[in-house]
Amino acid sequence: MVSADLYPWHGRHHDVGQGVRLHYLDEGRGEPLVMLHGNPTWSFYFRELIRGLSGSYRVVAPDHVGCGLSDKPGDAEYDYTLERRVKDLEGLLSSLGISRGITLVLHDWGGMIGLAFAVRHPEAVSRIVLLNTAGFPLPEKKLLPWQIGLVKRLGRFEWPVRGLNAFVRGALRTASVKPGRMTPEVRQGYLAPYDSWDHRIAVQRFVEDIPLGPEHRTWGLVQEVSTGLAKLAHLPTLICWGRHDFVFDDHFLAEWRLRLPSAEEHVFEEAGHFVLDDAHEKVLPLVRSFLQRHPAEAGA
Repeated sequence: MVSADLYPWHGRHHDVGQGVRLHYLDEGRGEPLVMLHGNPTWSFYFRELIRGLSGSYRVVAPDHVGCGLSDKPGDAEYDYTLERRVKDLEGLLSSLGISRGITLVLHDWGGMIGLAFAVRHPEAVSRIVLLNTAGFPLPEKKLLPWQIGLVKRLGRFEWPVRGLNAFVRGALRTASVKPGRMTPEVRQGYLAPYDSWDHRIAVQRFVEDIPLGPEHRTWGLVQEVSTGLAKLAHLPTLICWGRHDFVFDDHFLAEWRLRLPSAEEHVFEEAGHFVLDDAHEKVLPLVRSFLQRHPAEAGA
């Protein structure tokens, strides 16, 4: 169970096809803030931003299919690929009538999903907030973390991830570094959706979908996003970065500085990959100030 004190929202569902339901939160009114999580989290990750911003903005926070409170179909019912994730996002936002003035708030693999949307629909996006994420392939001098490499080398030997829940449990041990933040209630909130073999399919498929070379089916879309970032460089962008991240580390931050030299940047020395768990009390006012200083276009 997830603590209602930490996650008091009930959410709604959007059918992405074949009866597969995507769960999402739609809280507040005003300029739309679309918050996209990565692996192995869900909209629970954004709980402090949702609580702090939904009084002034319309916050839309989906759980990708296979994650959080969304359905967790098998491979026969759903194609667990980046391309499909982008189509899901397009369909959700279209169903909600959101087509302009979007602020993307992106974490982990949610960055690639959201930026793929932005590259394909640059007219729809007004601002970007980046939280330990990427929109390009592995930087030249960055080595693939062994934990991710091991899952990829094992291929469809899924027992560690789907049987033992090793990926989620490992993330909870390393992604938050500030003492006292990963309380039993918070830990249970992250674990709750991934409570069985069937319910961990997306955790495995997300890792498998990380492309390391042109032979991978997702490589082309990642290259499309990487090249297309130039179309987004003029947008107001805020980077809030946890320094102690074993995946999205200084190599990725340096790449962002090259790609988006005008971005506003804040690095938190006391935070890890789960920067919102470790430093939400600092990130929230920065995001609020950023949004106020860069009003979105009207029309959404």
